[in-house]
Amino acid sequence: MHDVVIVGAGPVGLFLACELGLAGCSVLVLEREPEPGAPWRTAPLGRRGLFAASLAAFDRRGLLEPLLAEAGPAFGAAEDDDPARPRFAGHFAGIALDGAGIDVAALPFRLPGPVPDAVMTSLDTLEAVLSERAAKLGVEIRRGVAVDGLTQHDDGVVVRAGAREYPARWAVGCDGGRSAVRRLAGFEFTGTEPQFTGYVALATIPDIEKLKPGFTPTPRGLYLRMPADGHIGVMDFDGGAFDRSREVTREHLQEVLRRVSGTDVTVTEVHLASSYTDRAMQATTYRRGRVLLAGDAAHIVSPLGGQGLNTGIGDAVNLGWKLAANLRGHAPDGLLDTYTRERHPIGAWALDWTRAQVASMRPDPHAQAVQSVLRDLLRTRTGTTYVFEKLSGMSARHDLGDDHPLAGRVAPDFRLDDGTSLADLMRDGRGVVLDFSADHDLRSSAAAWESELRYAAGIAEDDLGFGAVLVRPDGVVAWAGEGVPDRGSFERAARRWFGGARV
Repeated sequence: MHDVVIVGAGPVGLFLACELGLAGCSVLVLEREPEPGAPWRTAPLGRRGLFAASLAAFDRRGLLEPLLAEAGPAFGAAEDDDPARPRFAGHFAGIALDGAGIDVAALPFRLPGPVPDAVMTSLDTLEAVLSERAAKLGVEIRRGVAVDGLTQHDDGVVVRAGAREYPARWAVGCDGGRSAVRRLAGFEFTGTEPQFTGYVALATIPDIEKLKPGFTPTPRGLYLRMPADGHIGVMDFDGGAFDRSREVTREHLQEVLRRVSGTDVTVTEVHLASSYTDRAMQATTYRRGRVLLAGDAAHIVSPLGGQGLNTGIGDAVNLGWKLAANLRGHAPDGLLDTYTRERHPIGAWALDWTRAQVASMRPDPHAQAVQSVLRDLLRTRTGTTYVFEKLSGMSARHDLGDDHPLAGRVAPDFRLDDGTSLADLMRDGRGVVLDFSADHDLRSSAAAWESELRYAAGIAEDDLGFGAVLVRPDGVVAWAGEGVPDRGSFERAARRWFGGARV
């Protein structure tokens, strides 16, 4: 029996497996695809944007450098010396953000460090980096296993695939928008129906110059001509009428592309093509008994703004240490229940973020009027900064029941005067107490949790006015003290998140 069976070996399932493996849990990952590196997961069709909060999670586990070595350029990076050239920093409703227009000083609790604001990478790259780390941590990955059954009992779960059974103490569905785990465990999945059918394709288009580069809204929808030759996207506001089980033929793709673009562009061959919709759905809870959900299994959104993958990475980071603490018997009462309480509102925000974009992209006069206003706003420094702050994930706050402005946020990457950063201190998956006070006031208190917390004291290059901070293993600030830190309030926070004191 494994401690945890994870269904799905995408980035979310693999990141969660690494978090659990780092904590010493026995983990089995089941993946229905027989081999990694499918064409849909490699560039250009598998290209995805990772934003700052997700990249900070990779940095805390020492995975940022190998990821950046394989990823594309950071968003907002200058491609040449032309200061007038826009620097792509993401988009909202197809309206590109210029990285030069971001007011970095206005971003909350920001400190300089090695983590870029965003990068382009591919699902294949993410999975390769995470699979290598998972293997080093003793995680077992079995491919070509299609889960078709699941039974819970008081002490565990049995996951079935054909005649094979995989018993575990817990099971986590990270198996995508059509999650078998979600269906088999009886989770309620609610939300809104689609407004459009989207198409992504790699095709031969001899007269592709008839299509404008980048995002182009039209009276009939929107199309996207990407830098790679023949890599296109189309959004057809048909109410999501195209059946995803149907093949996207050359004839159908050409007909949709011509109608939406208003051109007579020719598609001579389709190499790869798929469709999707903006259906926005979310599980009402992320836990039922000993079964949990993360990533697209818990919430599905359209690809607009790149929030699906980033929200899923956040789920894995939040769940990993809590489930591990439960398995080790160290979790305080109710810790695992905070997973849904903290992550469900973040998922709901992601759904609304994409719905707002879809509403402004509809090909009708009212929506087009809204988009005109948005274009004006996103030409301003304030508007650009606002949207980028939301995209980055660094402004998201988990509700910890603490009104301190730093509590519940991803911690800034504080750096001590010896050069040690917060991320350096979090490589082993423990929480961290950073004590900036002159007399190291929290040393004796923190020692009572040394098996769960790493204590570090010193002068910070920039302490942002704080005397000490308590950071959970997921990088979220659990407590912050200003001036001379109060040991009583620190100890209450430590007990809340890490249970009774243990030496």
